[in-house]
Amino acid sequence: MAARAAAGVGVGRVTTARRAFPWLVVAGVLVAALSLRAPILAVTPVLRDIARDHALDAATVSLLTTLPVLMFAAFTPLAALVIRRAGLELALLSCLVAVAAGTLIRALPGYGWMLVGMAVIGVGITVGNVVVPVIIGRDVPPHAVSTVTAAYTAALNAGSLVTTLTTAAIAEVTGWPLALLLWISLTVLGLALWGLHLWRRHAAGVRAAGPSAVELEITTATVPVIPAEQSRRVLRQPIVWLLLATFACQTAAYYGMSTWLPAILGDLTGADAAAAGALASLFQGVAIIGPFIVPALARRLPLVVPAMLIAACWLAFAGGMLLAPQLFVLWVVFGGIAHAGGFVVIFTAMVDVSRSPTETATMSAVVQGGAYVAGAASAPVIGLLHDATGGWAVPQAAIVALTVGFAVCLLAAVARVRR
Repeated sequence: MAARAAAGVGVGRVTTARRAFPWLVVAGVLVAALSLRAPILAVTPVLRDIARDHALDAATVSLLTTLPVLMFAAFTPLAALVIRRAGLELALLSCLVAVAAGTLIRALPGYGWMLVGMAVIGVGITVGNVVVPVIIGRDVPPHAVSTVTAAYTAALNAGSLVTTLTTAAIAEVTGWPLALLLWISLTVLGLALWGLHLWRRHAAGVRAAGPSAVELEITTATVPVIPAEQSRRVLRQPIVWLLLATFACQTAAYYGMSTWLPAILGDLTGADAAAAGALASLFQGVAIIGPFIVPALARRLPLVVPAMLIAACWLAFAGGMLLAPQLFVLWVVFGGIAHAGGFVVIFTAMVDVSRSPTETATMSAVVQGGAYVAGAASAPVIGLLHDATGGWAVPQAAIVALTVGFAVCLLAAVARVRR
């Protein structure tokens, strides 16, 4: 609601600028999105090399993907503060600066510095997670918001695809420390493009230093300060807890498999790290189309139909990898559709049952906060199960259990949606 109102607000040159489609803004957002997941998943194809060189067990080395996800849960209030103090443009710029700084810190010798770097990357990405949808809602014409949002989600997965596909191959030539450092180039490209956007705004006389009243309204609707009574009312709704359980199961399954899929496929096929990383990249690559499937179905059919499709894809992925791993290419395709489409189904249901943007934001804060804690725990648990059993059957059975929980909770939640 606030985003739609903002689309028509402005005076003078601001109003004129917003009448046309903001190509540079969208380009800057999409290029920035390449750095909002890729730095986390870049380590997964070389995780065993890192563990070997630092003499770490599987659970300990998987903290490299766990820490950023914990930052998502812990630092969302800080992200809101940054946005309110700096404004939207400078907040996204600070996000990219933090990701670049974290990438440099991660390159310092020693596993401790790697953890510090990943934490800094996680804080930066947290700001980006919050601010990008707000920028899209403010600057993109209302009829194009859903398309640009889907393109943004696709760009997140495109960055993950590129790093998962090529990091191990680069590491064979340069070593894994330099291979991880080279991905700072994506962030530098985002900084350059977003810096150009800021320069153009400044040259046009459009203030970019702080947020306007409308921007504050949108940001507050995205990460609000909620009255206690309203928070209690939201928490009393069973669907909120069903969506929390659904997203927690999905997030745990996604980060558990994203972290260890290159290792699983390497052991399964006997492939080297580069080939295993390329195979695992399908999980991210197919997800590029996932965000577009659910909206297309939901426009014509009840939400339960795409929900059932996504639940079936998750179950096919996890069950297939456990029971018929020789068909891993097929299962990974299902998995890519599942994790991208699942996010869209969950948040579509959230919007449908909420009564105001503020209530939506409250639900989102509860659901995402709990889910990212579960996601952060999954990779170390999968690593512990692998170390304890010496194989991948038990860890994959745990993923199957998560996808069953996802399906049950999602369908129970969607049954409460009236469309």
